Amino acid sequence: MADRCGDVMQRMGMMIGLKPEKLAEYKELHAAVWPEVLARISASNIRNYTIFLREPENILFGTWEYHGVDFAGDMAAIAADSMTQKWWALTDPCQTPLESRASGDWWAMMQEVFHND
Repeated sequence: MADRCGDVMQRMGMMIGLKPEKLAEYKELHAAVWPEVLARISASNIRNYTIFLREPENILFGTWEYHGVDFAGDMAAIAADSMTQKWWALTDPCQTPLESRASGDWWAMMQEVFHND
């Protein structure tokens, strides 16, 4: 779907496990995400970013809309950001990547099979 600027909007979804002993810490971190991390996400053309938690399985489901034209470049900008790296140093130890994820991925990306506005 193209927006007014000509960018193509893509809805994306991903999953990862959450260590049971890190549940409270992860929730606390996400109750007050650092403004610099949020600004970098927005600057990389990500909108409507939401993370859901399914208990008792402790599976995280993230979803967002990407409104840019260079997804790889925007993701590289996030990964290169020093504040995001510090954030990930706190959040990554809370997570358990799915074995079925693609090589090089931390979260397992998902295929959209249905959407209704």
